[in-house]
Amino acid sequence: HLRYSPIADRICEQGRYGQKTGAGWYRYEAGSRVPIPDPAIHDLIAGVSAEFGIERRAIGDDEIVPRCLYPLVNEGAKILDEGLALRASDIDIIWMHGYGFPRYRGGPMFWADLVGLRTVYDAMSRLHDEHGEWLEPAPLLKRLAEQGKGFKDVGK
Repeated sequence: HLRYSPIADRICEQGRYGQKTGAGWYRYEAGSRVPIPDPAIHDLIAGVSAEFGIERRAIGDDEIVPRCLYPLVNEGAKILDEGLALRASDIDIIWMHGYGFPRYRGGPMFWADLVGLRTVYDAMSRLHDEHGEWLEPAPLLKRLAEQGKGFKDVGK
């Protein structure tokens, strides 16, 4: 359940095609590839938001990090449940060493155990209600949350 945003279309309608025209999502000085934030884009986004009744607000890391990581953890739970990985730590290793996931978080599955799978499951349930089936909580995530267990308990 993806939503269409008209912002990219409106940017193109203004003849802003990126570096080749000197403007797109950013402005570019002649001969430079360095993007410069453009107040015109901020105004465009604010206008489209108002047109669709979307109230702009500041969003902090405390909201962004879980919103990005909960679906990642949910996919990890599906991978474990399907037997594509033996342990949650296998998924963590791939994310830390293959994708540069911040080591201080210990990997997404370890991080989820620290947060608590009940918290992750409840948030995924809300996201599922808001955004549709593509964010449906994984069956393993649900089972572990209901049992008060963590990913560290899988495969034992």
